[in-house]
Amino acid sequence: MKRFTIALTFALLLCTSMWGQAAYSFQTVNYPGDTFTQLLGINNSLLIAGYHNFNQNSGFTFRLPVQFVTENYPMSMMTQVIGINNTGTTDGFYVDNNGVTHGFTDINGTFATVDYPGTAFNQLLGQNDMGQASGYFSMSQNNSTPDTPYVYNELGGGVFQTIFIPAAVGGAQATGINNSQQISGFYIDSAGVNHGFLLNFGLLVTLDAPGSTFTQALGLNNKGQVVGDYMDQGGLTHGFVWTSAGGFTIIDDPAGIGTTVVNGINDLGTLVGFYGTAPINSGFVAFPHGG
Repeated sequence: MKRFTIALTFALLLCTSMWGQAAYSFQTVNYPGDTFTQLLGINNSLLIAGYHNFNQNSGFTFRLPVQFVTENYPMSMMTQVIGINNTGTTDGFYVDNNGVTHGFTDINGTFATVDYPGTAFNQLLGQNDMGQASGYFSMSQNNSTPDTPYVYNELGGGVFQTIFIPAAVGGAQATGINNSQQISGFYIDSAGVNHGFLLNFGLLVTLDAPGSTFTQALGLNNKGQVVGDYMDQGGLTHGFVWTSAGGFTIIDDPAGIGTTVVNGINDLGTLVGFYGTAPINSGFVAFPHGG
């Protein structure tokens, strides 16, 4: 795997747009026989990535209504499947038998470990249709040191591009990448506050949900719609969809108001995520009305 670092100079745009309104139909998804399920990514054919089992994470892909297919990195202790593209390529992370966390890709059933060279902890979190994944690394095996976000190019032998965000004193993660190479993620500032971001063709747009104390952008689609979660002043967690034209739209699963996380969105606007308080979580799929 090749690697190089790009130190990018960003123009900063702070976005705290007003809330919009949208209507969705929610469908709860629970892995059979389990009380812990998280749905993390979705493609345009409604193939969903996720995992279940709080104590020993087990990855899967899924189609409604109940078509679960187990997807675990071979010989791993735990696996989470997170990113998925429109050809069914997935990525995520696994924990090996020595307790080390590695990123991975699964391309047509062929697994490959993806670790930034010389690092101790890696996760891949997003996948586009152009052979690119987004993720991050840490220099400590227990992920106790600040995270560094990167883009990994799967073609041409593997090239890493690290992303430098000046305000990310506490680290950052690149959580999604679309076919236009827009990148979603979040960073932690010098005060320990989480801010979402969209890296949009050289412009770093900081995404802070109105009235929030904590915001994370967790995924995006090819239309530039960003999803994630935020914490309100009362300590409740809500999902959101953000667009450059409409700003933030609050998303709460009716069964999980105040505990909702939106982690993925496809080009049809269909959302996936989860709600509840671990170790009890339920996944959900949310279909936009008229979509």
